Amino acid sequence: MNKIERSLPRLESEVLRSFLMVAEYGNITRASEDLGRTQSAISVQIKRLEAEVGQSLFERRARGMVLTRAGERLRASARQIVAMLDQAAADLASDPIAGHVTVGIPDDYGSELLASILADFANRHPAIDVSITCGFSVGFEEAVKKGKLDIAVYAGPQNGAAGEVLLTEQTVWAGSPDMVIAEGAPLPVALFDRSCWWRDAALNALEAANITHRTAYTSESAAGVKAAIKAGLAVGILARSTVEPAMRILGAADGLPGLPASNLMLICTDRAENPAINAMADAIRRGFAHHQAITAL
Repeated sequence: MNKIERSLPRLESEVLRSFLMVAEYGNITRASEDLGRTQSAISVQIKRLEAEVGQSLFERRARGMVLTRAGERLRASARQIVAMLDQAAADLASDPIAGHVTVGIPDDYGSELLASILADFANRHPAIDVSITCGFSVGFEEAVKKGKLDIAVYAGPQNGAAGEVLLTEQTVWAGSPDMVIAEGAPLPVALFDRSCWWRDAALNALEAANITHRTAYTSESAAGVKAAIKAGLAVGILARSTVEPAMRILGAADGLPGLPASNLMLICTDRAENPAINAMADAIRRGFAHHQAITAL
């Protein structure tokens, strides 16, 4: 504790409540009745408060007690302090949000991020039940529109993807550090096994650069594409922050074309006033904001 902290008065909430009540009624008798305390107890609190602040807070007159200039200044702050304490108590005493929410999270951002989002959410909202779909996000937008999911995160192009932008990431080519691309041979590529933005971005970039390629591996999940990359079976495209230590980023020096950036979107059902859905949306925003901060280091 420093010298400044030792010199500041210690203001107790119950004493401030007594002070405000005396200021309102102008006498201790009515204040004590309202507070359910004895007059002597209220008098002691006021004297202790004046001793703590080192100033007289009331002028004692025949018709009652009137605030001094110091008392007027304290009253403004005391009202704010008591109001904040009452709000905090109300927030803690209120019933927790209850309900059920269904969520879609892409698997390319990993189980650790999903676990952190769910842990944060469960700590804040223990009465909400959650159903998670973690996998290929290409169908999430449609699932939300049809009511199969309440809220989802999915990747899409910078132009045309619906929803709230959680973050924008550069997509990159990734391969195994030990992979050797034979000169003149078709480039082996790992792709998602259905039409989606990721598949189109990879194929369009290769075709625009006139690079001969072959589909060496397909998967319906990012985990499968990553497995093929780490095994040295093929190259593939990933969001930069999801490239793992067992991979290396490939670029122009490796003869590969540039790729567009992508937006990671948050989309919710039309039931936007549902408190459980709003609470999950906030948890997802916090989780991805933390993810972005960590990967930027």
